[in-house]
Amino acid sequence: MKLSELVINDIKPVKNSDKISDLQQLFNQLIYSHIPVVDGNNEYIGCLFETDVHCFDGNKNITDYSYALEVFYVKNTTLWLDVLEAFARNSSNIMPVLDENNNYLGYYELNDVISLFGDSPFFIDPGGIVVVEKGINDYSFSEISQIVESNGGKLLGAFVSKTKNDVVQVTLKIGNASISDILQTFRRYSYNVVSGHEDDNYNQTLKDRSDYLNKYLNM
Repeated sequence: MKLSELVINDIKPVKNSDKISDLQQLFNQLIYSHIPVVDGNNEYIGCLFETDVHCFDGNKNITDYSYALEVFYVKNTTLWLDVLEAFARNSSNIMPVLDENNNYLGYYELNDVISLFGDSPFFIDPGGIVVVEKGINDYSFSEISQIVESNGGKLLGAFVSKTKNDVVQVTLKIGNASISDILQTFRRYSYNVVSGHEDDNYNQTLKDRSDYLNKYLNM
């Protein structure tokens, strides 16, 4: 399914001349975190957050709270990964969609966009999940790809899943390869393997040898 096919118009944007009480009542009927607002020319001017709206005076108009408008949106040509980023950046479960002329077209629902991610090869193709980490100035995706492919693997997807204290954590989906060989190569390139496939026998081997050594020393 194309992302553009997910544009919804079930809920029309409210006008900034509407009463706050009308918007409060609308939020009581919906599960959305925000509601789009348009001006008198039906041009999109931003969204209002549910929690904020319930704190406003219901007798006033939306225009009285223009300062609270959160202006976020995506274009109908925006790629789905960028749409997901916009959802996360704005902590919203609804995303207004504008055309190339900034006309309001409708909105995306977060769950619908996430479903597209679930249909990607990263999730549906067979393979192993590997999480590695390295210094933020020391890792590179070209090196990561080279490590995987030099061991006969196919990189089905990769993304930076965490950054902390100048260390980057990268999550990989790898198909068509021995995960154990790949993990050992990562270690030779000074990557720390955070987690890997069940075929990774490296840590288990070290543990077995350590247990044997302790048993021997305690005899």
